[in-house]
Amino acid sequence: MGREGSGGGGGAVSEGVLKKVLLSYAYVAIWIFLSFTVIVYNKYILDPKMYGWPFPISLTMIHMAFCSTLAILLVRVLRLVDPPSSPPMTRALYLSSVVPIGALYSLSLWFSNSAYIYLSVSFIQMLKALMPVAVYSIGILFKKESFRTSSMLNMLSISFGVAIAAYGEARFNGTGVGLQLGAVAFEATRLVLIQILLTSKGISLNPITSLYYVAPCCLAFLLVPWSVVELPILRARSASSLRPDLLIFGTNSLCAFALNLAVFLLVGKTSALTMNVAGVVKDWLLIAFSWSVIRDTVTAINLFGYAIAFLGVAYYNHVKLQALKAKEAQKKAAQADDEAGKLLDQVDGSGGDRKGDSQA
Repeated sequence: MGREGSGGGGGAVSEGVLKKVLLSYAYVAIWIFLSFTVIVYNKYILDPKMYGWPFPISLTMIHMAFCSTLAILLVRVLRLVDPPSSPPMTRALYLSSVVPIGALYSLSLWFSNSAYIYLSVSFIQMLKALMPVAVYSIGILFKKESFRTSSMLNMLSISFGVAIAAYGEARFNGTGVGLQLGAVAFEATRLVLIQILLTSKGISLNPITSLYYVAPCCLAFLLVPWSVVELPILRARSASSLRPDLLIFGTNSLCAFALNLAVFLLVGKTSALTMNVAGVVKDWLLIAFSWSVIRDTVTAINLFGYAIAFLGVAYYNHVKLQALKAKEAQKKAAQADDEAGKLLDQVDGSGGDRKGDSQA
């Protein structure tokens, strides 16, 4: 009887574990699909050889306006999502924490979308492999990371791999590379500042509340370069030459909004490290898609260089995983010590009571 019950419990446990694993794979698949879709969709809209609407700031502003509207609807009108209450988002906190993050996010999106006009999807993904290098370097600058020789050698190996991939790029464009490297730098700075300005203050934002606070700020910042760079061109062109399509821009904006929800699901239900690992899989899929479907030229030198960078990124993720496991083990050990200490206090207390009773 006891063994049968134990076996049934084991079956229930393994079924629960299997369900959790399958859900994790589902979150990863959804995020990869949506991220893949948004990247290819943006490339299709912005590339002069495809849809031919080369206005990256305008496209980014459409995304931010759409996301702002939906976020405000969900938070303020329908009240399906609550803004953070501890600590509350005061005006001073918004100006000191959210506004700098919004400014960096607007620059990151503007530069990354602009790069699609000049570079292939595959080469952009190869350049994005520099993100760990940028995050680590800026983390050291802001004293959020400590300098380690092994980490720096790993960062140099990633950079070396990306440099080889750039050397072998058939459609190398200096403007596009500069824009994408700028996007990586701005995004890395934003990620570090989120830790400094929000996480350290106990503020936790999900993608809906993040968009609620950040998207309108992004929209306001983008108005400045848009009015100088793109508005004069848009005014000079006729409405027919712009070929606006509500279906294309509407579905593109919806995909961008859904991607934010997918990030919340993936990071909230698994971890940010899982998203990093999934991002490597997505990059290889995009490179294969760019070569086979879009017919971008991918050279052997491209692949060799990216393979070196990929190994460096894989090692970076491995080190992060080991550090996370060590932190979790340390946390569990500390909890066990606390529980043991409380148990000893209870034993000593009850022993003292019994001694007092015997003396009485």
